[in-house]
Amino acid sequence: MEGLKAVCVLRGDGPVHGTRIFIFFFVLKDCGPVKVSGSIEGLSDGKHGFHVHEFGDNTNGCISAGAHFNPYSKKHGGPDDDERHVGDLGNVTAKGGVAEISIVDPHISLTGPLCIIGRTMVVHEREDDLGKGGNEESTKTGNAGGRLACGVIGIAKM
Repeated sequence: MEGLKAVCVLRGDGPVHGTRIFIFFFVLKDCGPVKVSGSIEGLSDGKHGFHVHEFGDNTNGCISAGAHFNPYSKKHGGPDDDERHVGDLGNVTAKGGVAEISIVDPHISLTGPLCIIGRTMVVHEREDDLGKGGNEESTKTGNAGGRLACGVIGIAKM
């Protein structure tokens, strides 16, 4: 399975939009981990929550994507936590309006039951507190706020 590749183009209603906002997903070995790389333009400087959401549906904007991808019904957490949603990829950090992404995650996959192809990638307006915010919303969403941009993850041409 080595070499499998997926792509996501994020679009939003505000400054985060356009076709130059690509996120690529590559399988590093047979079944993972998956490397996520790319850049997001038009973000305010600072950290922004970055998650895979459960549905590949953007018919009503990013809200149609549902909750974080969470097949094991766990509480929200950070990418290095045992207690986390599969879709919890933490934060991306923007500087000069651009977030450069380079994440390696062993929980998401491009095949099998943890496959993210056909789901939605979302960048949020605020920093994800990684489930450590001390309130109920933190254990669901990391208090990351609204959805700035999203896109369905699809199979990429090799």
